[in-house]
Amino acid sequence: MEVTLLGTGAPAGLPRPDCPCAVCSAARGPRARAATALLVDGALLLDLTPGAALAAARAGRSLVGVRQVLLTHPHDGPAVEVPAGLPAAGRVPDGRVLTLISGHRVRAVPMDTPGTGYEVASPEGDRLLYLPPGAAPAGLAPATAAPGAPAPYDMVVADVVGRPDAVARLRAAGGIGATTDVIAVHLDHDVPGGPELDRRLAAAGARTVPDGATLIVGEYHAVPDVPRRTLVTGGARSGKSVEAERRLETFPGVVYVATGGSRADDTEWAERVTLHRDRRPNSWRTEETCELVPLLRRDGPPLLVDCLALWLTDAMDRVGAWDDERWHGGGDRKLRERVAELVTAVRETRRTVVAVTNEVGSGVVPATASGRRFRDELGRLNAAFAAECEQVVLVVAGQSLVLRN
Repeated sequence: MEVTLLGTGAPAGLPRPDCPCAVCSAARGPRARAATALLVDGALLLDLTPGAALAAARAGRSLVGVRQVLLTHPHDGPAVEVPAGLPAAGRVPDGRVLTLISGHRVRAVPMDTPGTGYEVASPEGDRLLYLPPGAAPAGLAPATAAPGAPAPYDMVVADVVGRPDAVARLRAAGGIGATTDVIAVHLDHDVPGGPELDRRLAAAGARTVPDGATLIVGEYHAVPDVPRRTLVTGGARSGKSVEAERRLETFPGVVYVATGGSRADDTEWAERVTLHRDRRPNSWRTEETCELVPLLRRDGPPLLVDCLALWLTDAMDRVGAWDDERWHGGGDRKLRERVAELVTAVRETRRTVVAVTNEVGSGVVPATASGRRFRDELGRLNAAFAAECEQVVLVVAGQSLVLRN
């Protein structure tokens, strides 16, 4: 099954008309994107957008053979000129199956927001799932290994940036597997284009293609590798926690490990915790603990550890590192052993792990011996932890720089 993406942008296109933002200003040439529309084997057009015939011609395709035009958006939108000879656009009721004369079977998939998704199966059995902007499939059940359970789709074309939870739900339900080609469309100006977009999508196991690209559903394509262990470092309020959360938002059942614990008498801390909790997907589970080694040794869903600096604070509390006499009387050795145990667990873990830490130093020398001790130990911990990670990311002013990949 051959799919040509006549457009890959949001309904308003990219750049948006009259938008002065930095992303729209840079969306020129190959970075410009028309509203998303798919041409399947020259016979089926999913979404009728302005300039569809011209977009097809630019891609070396024709709409002459189109026998069915289906809409996915929650409403028909503004009037669009229908190219000559093209059938009227319609919509298949949720759950219904439409069989085309070409042999394609199209099933309307219910969404959790107004709109319609379409599952398209070719005569050869290849399966494509196309979702409208801002939508995810409704009523998905967790995957089972029971006989007759549906196989993963060969290709999923969806709003990965706007609805990462849709990808997570499909993964949990078995709709997206290890070899599913996940294509991000409906791209808007809420994320920078170019290498930054590619990096973010790769962390989700997805990719994007330029307008006019033709893809073969079911053909082998190297799925972007998701780093199994990632360390995200940066200064205060740099955006490092948001970066870490973004890396796992397309995966189901993530365990968020809060190493700070609860502080009932600290209102400001409680507000910070609430802010973090409200930002996370509802499907994530939270564990407040500094016992990271047992979690790393067990199999299970991905772990997001936030953060190593608070873990180290707890570890130094346990060995009496703030007292010079206890530190030099064996506290330093006990801390080294605890850090080594953590690093070994990271090296041996089979789970996907994203950990957050604070970058320290940069020339400012703490005024106290205990402050300098903490700075030095956090620097050593960061270096040892990073050495066991496939990817290390530095976040500065909300911008992410990959240090190791």
